[in-house]
Amino acid sequence: MTAYFPAARLRRAAFIGVLCAGLAVTGTGCGDDPDEGTNGVGRLTADKIEAKAKAAAGEAESVHLSGTLVSGGKAFTVDMRLKSDGGSGEVKSKDDTFQLLRVGEQLYLKASAAFWGQTDSAGKLGDKYVKVPEGDPSYKQFRGFTDMDVLLDGLLGLEGKLTKGSYTKVGHTRAVQVAADEGKGGKLSVSLEGTPYPLLMERAGGAGRVELAEWGKPFQLDPPAQDQTVDYGSQLPTTKGEGGEPAPATSKGSGQGANPTKP
Repeated sequence: MTAYFPAARLRRAAFIGVLCAGLAVTGTGCGDDPDEGTNGVGRLTADKIEAKAKAAAGEAESVHLSGTLVSGGKAFTVDMRLKSDGGSGEVKSKDDTFQLLRVGEQLYLKASAAFWGQTDSAGKLGDKYVKVPEGDPSYKQFRGFTDMDVLLDGLLGLEGKLTKGSYTKVGHTRAVQVAADEGKGGKLSVSLEGTPYPLLMERAGGAGRVELAEWGKPFQLDPPAQDQTVDYGSQLPTTKGEGGEPAPATSKGSGQGANPTKP
């Protein structure tokens, strides 16, 4: 007995086949499992995805953090490599650019002569690594940019009810997005490949957008060469403030407070 297929059914089957083929080209497929080949976090609820990402970040030994932060009404561009015992990199604001290096508890600041303002030693300090004394008021402020725990704790905070978004890519890595309060409380993209590390944080209220990469990648931290280092003693130099009163030379570039991720 010969099977009989109505023409309409054949046309419908052909249409579905063509549609699926077209979708497969874009990586969606038809009937494919979107979680196939992933680490499986995309199957979890939004709250569990966030928890997994925070746990992964907390166990990581290092990270490369780059992007923008808004703190105290000021915008900073940061490019820092961080690990538990220190960090190094560059911070830029509208007015200043400076480099930070921390090895253990010893913190160094490198900036142009203009950064040091009207200090008598500005010419000698420009483009040198200046030791920041732990007793100086600016120590905690600058140290915050080199503290992996401080930065991650401040960055990876979503505010509001969490919802799971669509799958996306951060660079070449597949990720799933978690949004808080429909995006108004921030958005976090979490890796679907390997360890579920946070890959991109878009902070609430437009307070910055930061990429997190090179998780766990080792790097060397060494103090600067002695001939490139200036030790100014127990306090950084001061510049003349309004009315002729001394003012911290770093006040212009250190409005971020002890936690630079806090808006």
